[in-house]
Amino acid sequence: MDELTRDHGPQPLDRLMDRWNLTNHELVEISAEQLNHKQVQKARKGRQLTLHLMQKLMRALNEAVSEKLLKPQRANFVPYLHKHLFNYAKSHDPAWCDPNEELMPK
Repeated sequence: MDELTRDHGPQPLDRLMDRWNLTNHELVEISAEQLNHKQVQKARKGRQLTLHLMQKLMRALNEAVSEKLLKPQRANFVPYLHKHLFNYAKSHDPAWCDPNEELMPK
């Protein structure tokens, strides 16, 4: 981490959005909270965010993924926590394996 810029590099959020074929715009559109494109881009690139913003992004991602799944698949979807999306979040586990791997588009 570069102490001056608080830049943590590409985040797990970025990889998950790519794997789920989600765009920044889709997260902004689905969010009921005030979320904008600039915030999503900063999150993906690794700029350090507040816990509140990390949680907003987590809720938007979970909602967007849920919308992409068929009804029978939604029951098997395990919602992501902010510690899964950001490598600088407390309790982040680099060895964590995504339980939704089987639900992701091929």
